[in-house]
Amino acid sequence: MLELVLGGMRSGKSLHAERLAASSGLEVHYIATAQAGDDEMRARIAEHRSRRPYGWRLHEAPLALAETIEREASETRLLLVDCLTLWVGNQLLAAPEQLEERSAALVASLAGAPGRILVVSNEVGQGGVPMNALARRFADLSGLLHQRIAERAERVWWVVAGLPQCLKGCPDA
Repeated sequence: MLELVLGGMRSGKSLHAERLAASSGLEVHYIATAQAGDDEMRARIAEHRSRRPYGWRLHEAPLALAETIEREASETRLLLVDCLTLWVGNQLLAAPEQLEERSAALVASLAGAPGRILVVSNEVGQGGVPMNALARRFADLSGLLHQRIAERAERVWWVVAGLPQCLKGCPDA
């Protein structure tokens, strides 16, 4: 089962995904895409790390996300990918000419993976059009990738102010 968890920065989307993972009864593998390039990012990573229960396996995949999903997915596991927009940014900076091909590979790996996968991502298209070309490309590529994953996902969440709203495939209330 593929689930997409979207929200803005500090919306509570990661916490919601972590709660879903913890209550799943499955072996949880956390796939982190962040890179600690500065003190502020190191602090964010430490905050996420401190919330993870003992026993969750960690895989760092700042670039090789599709490959990590293909290698780690299993019927008995839940993969929690946090966060897709960081991966897009990493790809855009490392190999912009490969981003569309790598995105297609990611979507294919998500669609074909066994088990349950939660993908967390920042919704970046809620504001104005960015002023520079790189930021516009990032927003465009992120938005298109969200659409492709949401189309294939069985469930899609939108988190605002810590309140998760189910947009697609909602569980019975």
